[in-house]
Amino acid sequence: MNAIVVHEFGAPEVMKLEDIPQPKPGPGQILVHVRAAGVNPADTYMRSGNYAKKPALPYTPGNDGAGVVEAVGANVDGWKAGDRVYLSGSITGTYAEYAIVAASDAHTLPDRISFSQGAALHIPYATAYRALFQVGKSKANEWVLVHGASGGVGLAAVQFAHAAGMRVIGTAGTDRGRELVKREGADFVLDHKAVDFAAQIAKITDGHGPDIIIEMLANINLGNDLKMLALHGRVVIVGSRGDVQITPRDLMQREGAIFAVMMWIVPAEEMSEIHAAIHAGLTNESLNPVVGKELPLADAVQAHKEVLEPGAYGKIVLIP
Repeated sequence: MNAIVVHEFGAPEVMKLEDIPQPKPGPGQILVHVRAAGVNPADTYMRSGNYAKKPALPYTPGNDGAGVVEAVGANVDGWKAGDRVYLSGSITGTYAEYAIVAASDAHTLPDRISFSQGAALHIPYATAYRALFQVGKSKANEWVLVHGASGGVGLAAVQFAHAAGMRVIGTAGTDRGRELVKREGADFVLDHKAVDFAAQIAKITDGHGPDIIIEMLANINLGNDLKMLALHGRVVIVGSRGDVQITPRDLMQREGAIFAVMMWIVPAEEMSEIHAAIHAGLTNESLNPVVGKELPLADAVQAHKEVLEPGAYGKIVLIP
């Protein structure tokens, strides 16, 4: 089967398309014919070797994906060949035609959701739900500011917050991205590059400020986030690509808080809650993953470059 293999950490070019043996599922595992694999920024950090979670070499990247159950290992209940699934992890990596998955990491993919959309579910929607509700303790009628709302996690956060009755402000760097964010449920959409950005936030919220900010690029925005927070407001850091200097007094005068999420350490019980919420949203159609680009598996190098570029628009997926 075709798969992307990484033999050494480094630049995107260390990923090579190779023909490797098709794996077989063991006890408690299933073999999935991968129809689409999600590309996440975390995949690029892992590939570079600069990530908290460093896989043993060689390895095939990818934890997100969607496809059809091909075979079931021993002691597996609830799955059979032919079932449509999306994945929340993979033992052998999803950048491949076939992947071995723990049975607990497969989830029912409704017929109305395409495989490419299914590949856009796990990390973006699980991260958004955890940031908003499990960590950020958001509730209806609060003001939420979603930075980088046109990307995978951002759109998921907009959809979740809109469905929960929050007042949603989304930001995006392009007209096309802002149109998408508005379409997906944001009440207000702003250009985060605008010189009067903070003034616009104050005007929209009538001086109240955001109760919660979902922050995708803390090294750029965190200092300014703290200056616009509401009283007892919270910033939840989803992503950061460097160091940042902040003024603690900005936080003190609001009795605010800074939280952060890391999906690899979420307890199983809380992850189960997350996927129950995703399932409910897919069923009632409040959640609709947006795929911005599909690329063939052979273009994994290009995908890893594009996923870090500004101007995000939905999810990038690889098609084996």
